[in-house]
Amino acid sequence: MPEALQIRNGQALPEESAPLLRLAEWDAAVRERLRKGARLVLLFGRPVGEFVRLYAVLGQDSTGGMAILRAEARDAFPSLTPEFPQAHLFERELAEQWSLRPEGHPWLKPVRFHAPYRVAPGAVVGKPAGPIPTGHAFFAVEGEEVHEVAVGPVHAGTIEPGHFRFQCAGERVLHLEIALGYQHRGAERMLEKGPDRRTAVGVESLSGDTAVGHALAWCQAMEALAACKVPARAQALRGVALELERLSNHVGDLGALGTDIGFLPAAAWFGRLRGEFLNELMEWSGNRFGRGLLRPGGVALDLPDAMAADFRRRLARARAELERIAGLFFGTATVLARLEGTGTLSKEVAKDLGLVGPAARACGLSHDVRQDYPVGIYRFVHLPISVVETGDVLARAMVRWLETQRSLEFLDDQLSHVPEGQLRRECGPLAPDSIAVSMVEGWRGELVHAVVTGPEGRFVRYKPKDPSFHNWTGLAMALRGQQISDFPLCNKSFNLAYAGTDL
Repeated sequence: MPEALQIRNGQALPEESAPLLRLAEWDAAVRERLRKGARLVLLFGRPVGEFVRLYAVLGQDSTGGMAILRAEARDAFPSLTPEFPQAHLFERELAEQWSLRPEGHPWLKPVRFHAPYRVAPGAVVGKPAGPIPTGHAFFAVEGEEVHEVAVGPVHAGTIEPGHFRFQCAGERVLHLEIALGYQHRGAERMLEKGPDRRTAVGVESLSGDTAVGHALAWCQAMEALAACKVPARAQALRGVALELERLSNHVGDLGALGTDIGFLPAAAWFGRLRGEFLNELMEWSGNRFGRGLLRPGGVALDLPDAMAADFRRRLARARAELERIAGLFFGTATVLARLEGTGTLSKEVAKDLGLVGPAARACGLSHDVRQDYPVGIYRFVHLPISVVETGDVLARAMVRWLETQRSLEFLDDQLSHVPEGQLRRECGPLAPDSIAVSMVEGWRGELVHAVVTGPEGRFVRYKPKDPSFHNWTGLAMALRGQQISDFPLCNKSFNLAYAGTDL
């Protein structure tokens, strides 16, 4: 097997330590590792002269290590998708960004419908050139009494825009195709040539409800490239912020599921408690989503002892209330009848698609960055991983409730004895011609930021990945064989980010 660059979470290494393989060698090496149980964490490219340099980041969850395999392609490369479906969106993204054709891809349709960055091999890479591709067909099912239902991209609520195309026989869904891209902001391009004054705002806006998670992934990458050691107090406070973010979103999702099935006591009670956790982030950072709190080298704001003690008291009260309403929610027969068996996804399908986060753990997969690739406070504090086997809406709700309890226990422990010491250390210049990979277990799942620097230590490629990028196809598969009226409930049980995919 060809040699690969071995790297760990939050580590930076010279890029040239990874050999540049011939394309056929690269393809064979990636496939061999995937066959042996590795997982495709990232697959991305960047222009190098007339070529596109490909980077495959493969995670080995059992060992906590990652391998980076590099190669260069001019106009095409062999598609991994027919054998490894988890690669399908990555390859479609490479095609739309760099006009690089994955040969053998079964459904090569743009992810976001934006103008390509590189029109043809040898073209000058700079501002987007050429018109936005249009006219791509949707998958169609033909047959007697088969009909099509189109939903969105404009919806009846204040949700993000996305288009859902259902192929149905009566009320039964045969196939769902999801088209996103309506929120494409060019975030990856904006981050290139940094870091600069707008980088922090950019990473916190990648997916607005995961501002802490994405900021932490960015900070870890910058600290790796600058060889900056984060003080113990800052590591603990980062963990507090990340678990508050997880707590608020999980509780909010449980309330939203209550709304979707008309169980209003849960909707009202969970919704109010979500506000409690958001308010704690606001009191600490000045923003309900924790923006401005995390910065390379540590944290920007301290958590005074009096505020920490107040948070502990309020979290204890909230925990007692959560246990009562969760007991009502999960103990009511009509609630269980609506959630159980709805939107089921098997463990095998979840693994094939590369699902991450609660959606994966609800199918029996135990992926969790905090356990598999721990950095910061998670190297010293073990959070039990919550796994359910049934893969339905009930399982996804139960994983959220179990993780809510684990987060509350973590917060009580950390807030009771925050280490003394500095809040932040100044980070020096970034290492030139290097690559760093940073992973964080956000509330939706695995966040990854990969950064490649040039000779001057500035970004030549900044590749962020939100967990929603993996999981949208899981939602589509969960709808197969369901009633079309189950879609809102299934959609909410995944609760994926449109903006986080439309980078």
